[in-house]
Amino acid sequence: MEPIRSFRSRLVPLPNENVDTDQITPARFLKTTEKTGLGKVLFYDWRYDSEGKPKPEFTLNQPDAAGASVLLAGNNFGCGSSREHSPWALVDFGFRAVISTAFADIFRSNCLKNGLLPIVVPAAVHRELFLGRERDPRLEVGVDLARQRLELPEGRSVTFPIDGFSKKCLLEGLDELGYLVSFGEKISAFEAAREP
Repeated sequence: MEPIRSFRSRLVPLPNENVDTDQITPARFLKTTEKTGLGKVLFYDWRYDSEGKPKPEFTLNQPDAAGASVLLAGNNFGCGSSREHSPWALVDFGFRAVISTAFADIFRSNCLKNGLLPIVVPAAVHRELFLGRERDPRLEVGVDLARQRLELPEGRSVTFPIDGFSKKCLLEGLDELGYLVSFGEKISAFEAAREP
């Protein structure tokens, strides 16, 4: 996984509330166990027409979405089933963080385990970001994971919650298995020192 530390990005707005994982990655695309390649099917049924052509009005197909790495999502994002394919698809598309007022618990956990930072903000800040993005499609925010801060336009910032273990893993670009493997030498030394 790519480490998440500090970065700036434009916002891709998706104000829909209660977006479930089947809307993020439709079930017919879940046959793969690979984390790559799913970016092309992200929000497939909203993003493409019946012939597979991009719908120009959908937010990911807008020119301002190109290169942006923060999704500004509606409330209760990622509800529904527990599929890890949804954060895989978001990361593969290029997102490093998703901002919302609330995330479904399993989705949030899957994000943290797969290199995607779910940022919870107060409702007033959430509204402000959507209004700001409406006024200026080039609006940027800054993400500072070490300080757990979301830097807002005009120099203000808000803190966001994250547990210490997930924060450490994201800062170091490790998943849970990678974290365990990082103790390989200590584990080997302990095993070698044990009495037979």
